[in-house]
Amino acid sequence: MSPTLPVLYSFRRCPYAMRARLAIALADCRVALREVVLKDKPAALLQVSPKATVPVLVQADGNVIEESLDIMLWTTKNHAVWQALDQQQRQQAFTLIQENDVSFKQALDRYKYADRYPEHSEQYYRQQGEIFLSKLEQRLANQQGLLADSLTLADFAILPFVRQFALVDWQWFSSANYPQLQRWLNNFLQSDLFARIMIKYPPWQQGDDITLFPPLS
Repeated sequence: MSPTLPVLYSFRRCPYAMRARLAIALADCRVALREVVLKDKPAALLQVSPKATVPVLVQADGNVIEESLDIMLWTTKNHAVWQALDQQQRQQAFTLIQENDVSFKQALDRYKYADRYPEHSEQYYRQQGEIFLSKLEQRLANQQGLLADSLTLADFAILPFVRQFALVDWQWFSSANYPQLQRWLNNFLQSDLFARIMIKYPPWQQGDDITLFPPLS
């Protein structure tokens, strides 16, 4: 492997890994992608990151970045999705992402796996998630993105989670009273960027050839 090529451990459907791949693709970085099977994590991943969650980025100098938002900031620090935001917008971005990653993610997990949380109904957990969806809908009422009239780091950090929420019951989501949120998500799902980051790769094994990500055009 090239000594200058960072290594990204990823799992295709994980929303945290998706946001990292989005940032890498947006910033036109180049990494060696290692697709992970979560039930059979490779020893190389466990060695660099004992907590063994994805994504994990191992930089060329050996420095390890274990949090998806930190990977996003590292890849996009000189990109418009971050640089275009002023200080107030950056604070708003962190606040939105924090709410997404804590309260909305908790509601999402319970909505998606409602049978594991019999304390309440699936509808109840969906309604808990809608608290956040309603905030996003309001933000999208007069602009294309959550913070500006274009998609920024906040959009790309949150979109994978809204996608996962919508997929629990796509028929419900498509008919719910969230026209701007539906437009925002559907535009993303139909984009070349989304198709590019969702290409299927075989699970990585020690000794495999390098898989470049994003793939060369």
